[in-house]
Amino acid sequence: MSRVGKSPISIPEGVDFQLSGNRASAKGKLGNMEVNIPPHVTVRVAEGSIFVEPNSTSKVSRSMWGTTRSILANLVKGVSEGFERRLEINGVGYRAAVKGNDIVLQLGFSHEVKHPIPEGIKIHCAKPTSIAISGVDPQKVGQIAAEIRAYRPPEPYKGKGVKHEGEFIFRKEGKKK
Repeated sequence: MSRVGKSPISIPEGVDFQLSGNRASAKGKLGNMEVNIPPHVTVRVAEGSIFVEPNSTSKVSRSMWGTTRSILANLVKGVSEGFERRLEINGVGYRAAVKGNDIVLQLGFSHEVKHPIPEGIKIHCAKPTSIAISGVDPQKVGQIAAEIRAYRPPEPYKGKGVKHEGEFIFRKEGKKK
């Protein structure tokens, strides 16, 4: 029995949730999103809540039950509140800035790294050493954060590089004489 799938998803005010066949769509103040509903589960809307139920007791139905519930909860949360990831840049001369539709990173290479900002994602650099990535889709937000971090992941000796805010970097001791 899925513990995640059992709990209903409450629809906040200002969010318009629609079911049409095997598609679910939500429209809110931050935008709109659509997802496909797998055929192994049934989704119904009642009394301002979304309920997800498995169609059978098969292993696939039970595993898709909780997964579908989580996807629909992210759909509703994304259009009402949005998702955000924050990155920190550590290192002398390392910095970031948004220029047009690109984020320009200076990460100790002989050149600047330009990363295009995809549609539906907002990137804000309050300081040259902090990056805030926000959007409606949690998968896209996390993917962009991972791609930016991959340009210069934090190294264990001095901690220089791009890391997630609050991420712990296991530090190593340097070599001794």
